[in-house]
Amino acid sequence: MDPADTAESGRPGQLPRAAVTMSEAPFRNPVELERIKAIAGTAKDGPIVMLNLNLYKDVAGFPDGARYRRYMSALDALLPKVGAKILWRAPALGQAAGNQDIDEILAVWYPSHQAFLDMPQQPGADANYRLRQDCVAEATIHRCPGDRGLLDGA
Repeated sequence: MDPADTAESGRPGQLPRAAVTMSEAPFRNPVELERIKAIAGTAKDGPIVMLNLNLYKDVAGFPDGARYRRYMSALDALLPKVGAKILWRAPALGQAAGNQDIDEILAVWYPSHQAFLDMPQQPGADANYRLRQDCVAEATIHRCPGDRGLLDGA
């Protein structure tokens, strides 16, 4: 357990209660979230991959820190509740073009847009979002088709 966990919440092992969901995140894109909501549950709804480009806070200790490991563990437990799974995760080693500073690229497959939207209501979601808020300094999440192989080219 990180000593800061106790200091932030007043109780050992407990994170602060101020969980932030995707719709409340300060770096969210409200226009894109409305697009996702408009597709969810319709005939156009289908698998998606959310490509997460994450920059972690120092306190997360990416890639081996206790907070980062707790966040990934909580995410690994939460995703199957909506039928989702991590396809792959990898540290960012550098960039050949651009200037976005990130630590990790995380590809998460969801069976549908609705599944993505259902995550905050799942058991364990509050803990996941608290850990996310605690660990992630900045995130850019790209919505990609999830019904194609990685090298389909289609």
